[in-house]
Amino acid sequence: MVIRERSINKGNLCRALDRIALPDKFDFSTDLRLRFRDINAGNHLAHDAVLSLAEEARFLFLEHLGYPHLNIEGCGYVAADAAIVYLSQAFFGQVLTIEVAVRDFGSKSCDFIYRLSNRETGEEVARAKTGIVFFDYETQQSVKVPDRFKARFEIL
Repeated sequence: MVIRERSINKGNLCRALDRIALPDKFDFSTDLRLRFRDINAGNHLAHDAVLSLAEEARFLFLEHLGYPHLNIEGCGYVAADAAIVYLSQAFFGQVLTIEVAVRDFGSKSCDFIYRLSNRETGEEVARAKTGIVFFDYETQQSVKVPDRFKARFEIL
């Protein structure tokens, strides 16, 4: 079943997709197999699992860039917001390709954009966005985006 073909309000879906606009290019990609705990009572990918998969992909991406957990150029970070748009179902055992991009920098924040697709068919399963705020855990205050981190993603 493809959710886009169901009798949902197409205007609402378009507005939701606009909120998670895909970048021209993603910065990282990884494949993750859906586990039993990722599946809900409807026997398909659970809504909370999408965020868990996105978080795992973000962790792998930051690790790939050389950043240890919760340390981006000496700064910590906290989740500020999240959004998900579902486009099709995914099932236990399937492998999803999760692409990650960093965009929309503010003075103390940025967004991570994710596209989750079925690796075998290429069908887009979901889009997600998580906003993070850079944070000093010692002072319990938000801090400026590290310049070196931001420079890695500036589009020329």
